[in-house]
Amino acid sequence: MNAQERYEELVDDLVARNDDVASGKMFGMPCVKRGGKAIAGFYRDGMVFKLPDPDARERALALDGAHLFEPMEGRAMREWVVVPAAHADEWPRLAERALAR
Repeated sequence: MNAQERYEELVDDLVARNDDVASGKMFGMPCVKRGGKAIAGFYRDGMVFKLPDPDARERALALDGAHLFEPMEGRAMREWVVVPAAHADEWPRLAERALAR
């Protein structure tokens, strides 16, 4: 399964289990929204998570290749972390952390 398929499978699961979760678009990329606000998305073969909790964010950033999301060069979004497909097994756990905000 490629990264996009893995993302779509995860989104389908999140939507099926949570009444207030839906798929949508953010910055032109597919995303997951809870209550109308984006909490995660698919970006360049990785998944992006909004992790307001500093501990969760630091654990995500400790993954090899993970980095702060920067949709515009020089404008990193401090609560958003890109986690590469190499760590797709971590995506469900991180999605739950993003939902818990």
